[in-house]
This record gives sequence, structure tokens and C-alpha cells, in this order.
Amino acid sequence: MNNPEVLFCPLSAKSKLQERKDVMYKIISQIDFETIISERDKVAIKSHIGDKNNDTHISPKIVALVVQEIKKHKALPYITETSTLYSGPRSNAISHLHLAEEHGFTYAETGAPFIMSDGLFGNTEIEVPIKGILFDKVNIARDAVLTDALIVLSHPTGHILSGLGACLKNLGMGLASRKGKMLQHSSIKPYVKADECTLCGQCIKWCPVQAIIEENDKAFIRDEICIGCGECLTLCKFSAVKFNWGIGSEDIQKSIAEYALGAVQNKRGKSLFINVLTDMTKECDCMSIKQTPIIDDIGILASTDPVAVDQATLDLTRQKNSKDLGRLAYPALDPNIQLAHAEKIGLGSRKYELVEI
Repeated sequence: MNNPEVLFCPLSAKSKLQERKDVMYKIISQIDFETIISERDKVAIKSHIGDKNNDTHISPKIVALVVQEIKKHKALPYITETSTLYSGPRSNAISHLHLAEEHGFTYAETGAPFIMSDGLFGNTEIEVPIKGILFDKVNIARDAVLTDALIVLSHPTGHILSGLGACLKNLGMGLASRKGKMLQHSSIKPYVKADECTLCGQCIKWCPVQAIIEENDKAFIRDEICIGCGECLTLCKFSAVKFNWGIGSEDIQKSIAEYALGAVQNKRGKSLFINVLTDMTKECDCMSIKQTPIIDDIGILASTDPVAVDQATLDLTRQKNSKDLGRLAYPALDPNIQLAHAEKIGLGSRKYELVEI
């Protein structure tokens, strides 16, 4: 069996929007969409609108080019997302749609409607059977399962729990229902090292589920309430919040891979995966902060294999820098865990043929 192809079109190190649009057009012009979508297919474009204050996410003008290509084949594209596990502007469909509009993901800009795949509160789901190792069934957003075809448009970044957040995370975490997200985070149990805590109050203030309280003049995380979102790990300026990076990260990476398998289970041959290697930051686009890229732009990748496109992302970022994107963002984490597990459960291949355009 031949290794899957990964198309690659390079970008300049400090690319601007027009160059990115030109390169995206070159990439999608090389893809045989007729093998992926059919006339009248409902085609979900899974992307990420960026949280409040985030401006390094993929531009809606880039998404619009994918929409236009799908329409050429007389299919019905729409942009989709799911609600976040934590509170904030993307925790329900109404506020998520408001933020999407603020960030330019309007019908006028993209040519497609924005539809939440998991309903109003993030709990509209279908239990999908899989042949996993951790799970034999996963909870996926209902409309992501029912849609005819899937285009996954991902913006690779570092990630505080998995090292790399790219296509697999966009699939596995991004298309899981609220219950599915919680199950993936179940192994993450942060704690506060008391002798390093200054009780600055930031983790208490921003914990999305009020799991952190003051106890004996220190912050204290209540395990029974904590949802494992990792917000406190990012917020603590004094590194007082800890968790077992080895076990916690390994478990969540494997969980992400198995949920990604569930998200594409009924779409073999009906999916396309595009990674846009621009404005790559230490934290993912879920963080409600303005970020500065940690490496230069590289280009755009596309493949019908989600594992191959993420492997190529790691490989290209490593070739251009001292380390791959995941290791640059979080040296203590190994982002290869998610890829190795995804390959093991049959989601895709880490071996690929890079085809430069």
C-alpha cells in the first residue's frame, strides 16, 4: 500500500493575507474534490474562530476560498464548531455565534452559514462505536456525525496538555460533545504546590467551574469539581500549579486520537485535512489572549490522512527550527504520542509522501 500524499505549498517567513490566499488557492486547485464530495452533499468545514482577543487564528477570508471550491461542485458548505467545556464566550451556541461574527465569520464574508454541531448547550451528541484501546465508544457532536463530508481546516499551535494542537486535536477535542470533552480531560488532575503559591488569586478568579478555593492562605483545587481544562496551569505566574505531565499528557493525547477516530468513522473517503502553518503560537487559539508567534510561517499542508498531515507539521517545523512546534512550545511534552496512538488504532499513517507545489 502506498504512503498517503501530503500536499505542501510554502509561504514566506512573515507572510501576509494575500500570499496566504494565493497559496491556499494553489493547494485546493490540486485537490480532486469530486472524489471527496458529491452534488448536494452537506459539507462541514471544521475550523476555529479564535477566542476573545485572539487574532492569530485562520482568517475567514482563507475559509471563504474553501467554501467557494465546495460550491463549484454544487455541494452545500457550512462552517461548524462545538461549545467549549469551560465557561466563556464559546461555551454555548448563542455567545459562540456572536464571537464568530465579531471575528468575521459571517455569511457575507465567508459565503457559508456558521452552524454549531452540538446544539445550543453542547450536549447534542451521538455515541459512536470505535475500535479503540481506551474507549469502545465516543461521544461526538450529532451534526458532525450526520453531515455528508468533512473538511478540517486547522491552525497548528503548541498546547499546554498535548504539546501540539493541530488536526487531531481539531477533530478529537473540537468535534466531541461536552460529555466527550470531559471524558478526554478526566485524567488531568492539577494541584497547587502550597510552598510556591502566593495566593495572588488569579486561578481562583478565572477557574471556569469555581473548582479552586482559598484554604490555609493558599489556593486549593477541589478534585471533585475540576474538569481538567488546564486553565490554571496557564494562568499561574509562579508555577505553583502542577500536574503529572507524563501520565496526564499521555492519556489526553491518546484520548484525543480515539475521539478523532470517532469523528471520521463514517467519513472514510469523504474527508480532507488542511493545516495552515502560519502565526504558530505557544498556546492554542482557545486562549483568550493576544499571542506572538514563536516560529516563522512555513506554508499550507493538505491530505486525506489526518495523521500524515500532523506528522508533516511536526517534521516541517523541526526542519525549519531547532525543534518541532510541540517541543518548542512545551519541551517537557512529547507530541508524538498522539500520532503514534492514532496510527496504532488505524486512523492514518505517520509515513507519507510530501508533494511540494
